[in-house]
Amino acid sequence: MKAKATALTLTSIMLLGVLAGCGGNNGNNGNAAAGNTGGNATNAGNATNAAEDISPLTMTFFSADPNPNWTGMQDEVGKVITEKTGVTLNAEYAVGDPQQKVALIAASGEYPDLISAKTDVSKLVDAGAMLDLTDLIEKYAPNIKKVLGEEGMKRSRYSDDDHAIYAIPTYAGVDNKYFDAGGGFELQHRAVKEAGYPAIKTVQDYENVIKAYLEKHPTDENGNKNIGLTLNADDWYMYITVTNPAFITTGSPDDGEYAIDIDTQEVTYHFRRPAEKEYFRWLNHMNDIGLLDPESFVQKYDQYKAKIATGRVIGLIDQDWGYGDGERALKAEGKLDQGYGHYPVTLSEEYKETSFWPTGFMGGNGIGISVDAKDPVRAIKFLDYLASDEGQVLVNWGIEGKHYNVVDGKRVIPEDVNDRKYNDTTNFQKETGLGNVGSNYALLSAHYGDGVLDPSGNYYTTRFPEQVTVGYNAVEKETLAAYKATTWKDLFPSEDEFKVKPWGAAWNITIPGDSEIVVLDNKLKDISWKRIPEAILSKPADFDKVWDAYMAELDKAGVTKAEDLREELVKQRVKLWND
Repeated sequence: MKAKATALTLTSIMLLGVLAGCGGNNGNNGNAAAGNTGGNATNAGNATNAAEDISPLTMTFFSADPNPNWTGMQDEVGKVITEKTGVTLNAEYAVGDPQQKVALIAASGEYPDLISAKTDVSKLVDAGAMLDLTDLIEKYAPNIKKVLGEEGMKRSRYSDDDHAIYAIPTYAGVDNKYFDAGGGFELQHRAVKEAGYPAIKTVQDYENVIKAYLEKHPTDENGNKNIGLTLNADDWYMYITVTNPAFITTGSPDDGEYAIDIDTQEVTYHFRRPAEKEYFRWLNHMNDIGLLDPESFVQKYDQYKAKIATGRVIGLIDQDWGYGDGERALKAEGKLDQGYGHYPVTLSEEYKETSFWPTGFMGGNGIGISVDAKDPVRAIKFLDYLASDEGQVLVNWGIEGKHYNVVDGKRVIPEDVNDRKYNDTTNFQKETGLGNVGSNYALLSAHYGDGVLDPSGNYYTTRFPEQVTVGYNAVEKETLAAYKATTWKDLFPSEDEFKVKPWGAAWNITIPGDSEIVVLDNKLKDISWKRIPEAILSKPADFDKVWDAYMAELDKAGVTKAEDLREELVKQRVKLWND
């Protein structure tokens, strides 16, 4: 009944929009302030010659992601977006538990105009809070429709039973290609150089470099103890540096907390894979021989980054966005050899590192318009502007003449802008509104991924091979040259070495509000986050005993039921996307 009521509401809204003459060209008729890409998307769809309404309008927005650098659109790019659309966002970004916040919004009966709730959008759909955007996109969003294409529109559907589009996919770029690696296992350049640039393929190779360096350099120049490997287990960072590497190093791609057979779609809670037990045994070994930071499971995130900034940490297992503040502090002090390279480490040579296992275009998580939106037509046109050629160039490249120049038909970022982008990232983002994925505006609408050319022959985004290498310093280039590589991604298995997952990624699948999975997943997470550190820090002789108790506790908590329920959802996703 909720879906029918929503559809009726939307029909009424759109009739009012048509009667008011809200046609136009989606606000994409500005000058080259954001770079005139010459695209024809603005003439698509039901555009008319009526002038766009760009009168001032403030829309409320909630995002389940944090964004500490949000300026209220008072940065340079934000001001241009407001100039082009008339819209300013009064945004609230999640602090603390986003699931709890989304549940509170759903229960309140009062909803922001725009909402990005990730997989918790089901709570809002069940509450009747979200508009079906299908007709709005068809009538008023030719750019969104063009970017998504037929496949993307199909993959935006909510479920096999409900084909409504409640969220425009924003967390994946269409036709994205990866040109660099930001994860894997990290080692300081100086340690790798001193070891003679050896092959770094397995955990044993990785361990050997750390051990050899610490034997020669147990302390820094001030007598402070150097650290072999530190982990960040503070809240959800536990996934990134402690638990996710267990499947990445043992041949399974990232499907959240579950491993899924590529052929049968059989689902297993990934910690139950025997290979992962051996990965955690290796961490137990690292702890036993003194190469694992004893503070790994008690330090806070700020302490973790501060420790990296001292230059005393030889190895990390993280993503560059996780440790970047610490590394940038080292670079600012000219300690380039204490920065980190990325290596495709596996448990043993029988496994292939899975960082770049392809998912195809992933629908699912994105931004939606609530039933309380004061002007849904203006809202969808705002999102459509951001999806336009002009809008995508603006949010990725910035303003021509200020953040980039056009030289012989090619967009070029000046050296001083590049320097600030990579070495003064926080201040640069607050001032300009520009950044990498997850920046202020990149996740607000449908967009093309890295490696896609716009009509002018330039890339939509600033991540492409030539620009990636511009961000490397001399020491990084020296390390890469020693491995006969140009980018860090060159060291990793490429996408074409894997089958494309027909379900995308399981962590991206919306969980029905009435499913037991949420409760079961929380139980399993609480057990895992307690038992895994216990296993890593135990005496080696006790490891098997601790692990067996962990497995028994998972069984008691209903892990097989969680696997069965998740498998149903995976198979429903495959059917939805491929029928």
